[in-house]
Amino acid sequence: MKALLDTHAFLWWISDDRRLSDRAREFIGDGRNELFFSAASGWEISIKAGLGRLEVPGDLQRFIADQLSRNAIKVLPIYLSHTLHTRVLPDHHRDPFDRILASQAILEEMPLLSADPKISHYPVEVVW
Repeated sequence: MKALLDTHAFLWWISDDRRLSDRAREFIGDGRNELFFSAASGWEISIKAGLGRLEVPGDLQRFIADQLSRNAIKVLPIYLSHTLHTRVLPDHHRDPFDRILASQAILEEMPLLSADPKISHYPVEVVW
């Protein structure tokens, strides 16, 4: 099954953080699932690292690329259709990163692995 990782789900997976739910951990660890990391998550991580709110070892680009490769996670680009679809989403979430992730999950017909309770208000399957 294809699935999109919310930014925090990706970060919690690669750091073995206990906040990652058992269900999400099992889903991510199941090699039969095809996992995707949004370019929006890369942007979000870059901003947070630049602000000092997230510590990343070494070169950010190399670190993320290495983690994606190690974990067999594919990058999902941001397409114009994803960005334009955010306009029709109900205003459940003000965070632009969460809105684009919801839009991508909807249009790409993938569940979204996310602990964010606001995401479940969108017409997207949430795995947590």
